[in-house]
Amino acid sequence: MTAIDSPAPLVDAEEVRRLRQEKLESIGRWVLPLAIMVLAVFLWDRICVWNEIPKYILPRPGVVMQTMYSDAGLLFSSLLVTLKITFLSLLLAVIGGVGLSVLFTQSKWVEMSFFPFAIVLQVTPIVAIFPLINIYVANQTVKLLLCAWIVAFFPILSNTTLGLNSVDRNLRDMFRLNGATRWQQLRYLRLPAAMPYFLGGLKIAGGLSLIGAVVAEFVAGASGQSSGLASRIIEAGYRLNAPRLFAALILISLAGIVIFLVLSLISHLILRRWHESAIKQER
Repeated sequence: MTAIDSPAPLVDAEEVRRLRQEKLESIGRWVLPLAIMVLAVFLWDRICVWNEIPKYILPRPGVVMQTMYSDAGLLFSSLLVTLKITFLSLLLAVIGGVGLSVLFTQSKWVEMSFFPFAIVLQVTPIVAIFPLINIYVANQTVKLLLCAWIVAFFPILSNTTLGLNSVDRNLRDMFRLNGATRWQQLRYLRLPAAMPYFLGGLKIAGGLSLIGAVVAEFVAGASGQSSGLASRIIEAGYRLNAPRLFAALILISLAGIVIFLVLSLISHLILRRWHESAIKQER
């Protein structure tokens, strides 16, 4: 074997090690969280047994699953109500946030005039705004939708505005030198450049829209007017029905996880062929 050929086995061994490491990481990405979750559920069950905790204080996981099955009609119908508010508010946040972001990038005067109001909506707690909404809005669904929209709106607006304003200056000058109109720059340069920022804001807004819907239902549900999962939690708390309360909490958590995963998948599918954040990096 010559001196030139001698490094080849080392390179092959390094490649095998790298592939093995990638395989272990891909498996561990799913196995480790599931193992920790199973261990947490097991400890939850054992704590209830060892301390003889009554189910109206802390129910065992099996009791919660049984309640979720027996109350499935009530819980899942309430889940649909909550999800309807969540997705409608997210859709309105996307339309309003993207539309206003485009206006901001087309006119600095518009941005300076209206962006502070968006910040005010973001920093003001929704529980403080809801009493005013309750006075001026009669329809209960519109009340909940408006509250959830306020929570989800700002991440879309701020991230998309940041993306539209983060265009490479050299590319922008090139478009101007070639006689591109303002709307051509928006369509072929600014919007594609802003897509990763928008999708990042969308993932944040997806979770916030669910949080906003649940918080709005909590505030409205205090008077028994809401039929979403939050009102079921309030009702279960008043009746010391802890199994139903835990079942509703689990459904809300699962809904949030599914929303995040779906939006992450959409983001990956859109960006995977051209943006560095989604392209698999070589090690």
